Amino acid sequence: MTKRILIVEDDDDIASIEKDYLEVSGYEVHVEEDGAKGLSEALTGIYDLFLLDVMLPNMDGFEICRKLRDKTDKPIMLVTAKREDIDKIRGLGYGADDYIAKPFGMMELVSRIKAVLRRTGRIKTDTSE
Repeated sequence: MTKRILIVEDDDDIASIEKDYLEVSGYEVHVEEDGAKGLSEALTGIYDLFLLDVMLPNMDGFEICRKLRDKTDKPIMLVTAKREDIDKIRGLGYGADDYIAKPFGMMELVSRIKAVLRRTGRIKTDTSE
């Protein structure tokens, strides 16, 4: 079964590249560019993982993460240009499963998503490798 990922990212170029890499890797991807709309989509749609930018219009990724964690145990990853330890601590404290600082390689992002899904039991590990 194809895993579904919601990306909430206001930079069209970054969202497009993330979406392309994830789709090539076999995921179904939906993108929202606004924090409030992203939260609404996350709460009403069916997704296996949420990939949230931190700095978003109308609601930041930290707030989305906090509100989602109150409602679901699905994996949440924060993607941001905020590199300070306090920001990482804050995001993880709100319930994020991973925090990746920009800039990053797309293959790293895909690998981290696979690892988070594996850790949270959303994908099974192929033991034949």
